[in-house]
Amino acid sequence: MYGDYYYSQPVPMSRQRITKQQAKDIALKNIPGRVLHVDMDLENGVLVYEVFILTAKNRIFEVEIHAKTGRIIKMEEETDFD
Repeated sequence: MYGDYYYSQPVPMSRQRITKQQAKDIALKNIPGRVLHVDMDLENGVLVYEVFILTAKNRIFEVEIHAKTGRIIKMEEETDFD
């Protein structure tokens, strides 16, 4: 009855988000180093990428990036390594 009608529709713009690779690139533009880990999390109702970067000075930073807009929400040095 419905065929492929539902599945052939393009994804609405409100549901699109940046890719994991784009999140890595955004983070590395702000904190040069090597990406250790990328995770997606829900923070206060907002979907974010958490990118962990190891710098040349052996410091680890976490960069939170808004998954829809690519805007950096937070950058901070990690002090607890759990």
